[in-house]
Amino acid sequence: MLNRVILIGRLTQDPELRYTNSGTAVASFTLAVDRMRSGQSGERQTDFINIVVWQKQAEIVSQYLHKGRLAAVDGRLQIRSYDNREGQKVRVAEVVAETVRFLDRGPEGQQQNSGFGGGQPSTGGRPRTDYGSAPSFEDDPFADDSQTIDISEDDLPF
Repeated sequence: MLNRVILIGRLTQDPELRYTNSGTAVASFTLAVDRMRSGQSGERQTDFINIVVWQKQAEIVSQYLHKGRLAAVDGRLQIRSYDNREGQKVRVAEVVAETVRFLDRGPEGQQQNSGFGGGQPSTGGRPRTDYGSAPSFEDDPFADDSQTIDISEDDLPF
């Protein structure tokens, strides 16, 4: 079975950081993601997707991401339900993020292409990326446009 969601979009508001009773950080925000197709009248359609981030990532997201920032989220879809004040069962769909990457420049004009991560800013104004399992920007083989990959048509499976 596979439950994997990858999204790229802009934050609709600043992340909301909270802590559980046991002290675990949890941040939530909404990501506006454009659909690939336009509507019938040619207008672009957007989905607003709830994102939840836990632990150290939650603190870093609340510190570095703000309304309007472009971010990539890699995680899993979670459907949960609860009873509202009127006693009706409400179902909520949200993405639980495993990795969040900053895809645009921060307010100081410094590049924020970083996985999580956490900690204080390091050289270059990017958050440190030595926490968690996400590869750092420096380790990304596709980050440097000067590198090319030589693939012949015989190597393609189709």
